Amino acid sequence: MAELKTKATDADITTFLQNIDDAEKRRDCETLMALMARITGEEARIWGDGIIGFGSYHYKSASGREGDWFRMGLSPRKQNITIYILSYLDKFPELLARLGKYKTGKSCIYIKSAKDIDLGVLEELCRVSLDHLMGAENK
Repeated sequence: MAELKTKATDADITTFLQNIDDAEKRRDCETLMALMARITGEEARIWGDGIIGFGSYHYKSASGREGDWFRMGLSPRKQNITIYILSYLDKFPELLARLGKYKTGKSCIYIKSAKDIDLGVLEELCRVSLDHLMGAENK
């Protein structure tokens, strides 16, 4: 079985944030980090070379792949900020309908700016997603 390459590191969060050239994106990441820290009760850690993750859990997929991953996170990508929710987003259509301007993957939300979304709705989405993830983890 292939080993997961993206793992929690001891990289410094402050240094990581200071290296985000776009000041608005840096402020948005700080806002999103505060929201995620409040929800998870965990401190931020850098995963791999570009993801800010909160908490961790051990997973095992139906295919037999397993590893450790963060419970919630974000990444300041060049085109947008990726928000990792980690529950399939199609489970929460009513919240997504109220979120604002975004794009999605299966378990990621892509935003250009935090001002494009309703942060209260994002917080609610993160909370229910974490509850869903924790429920699945305990099965």
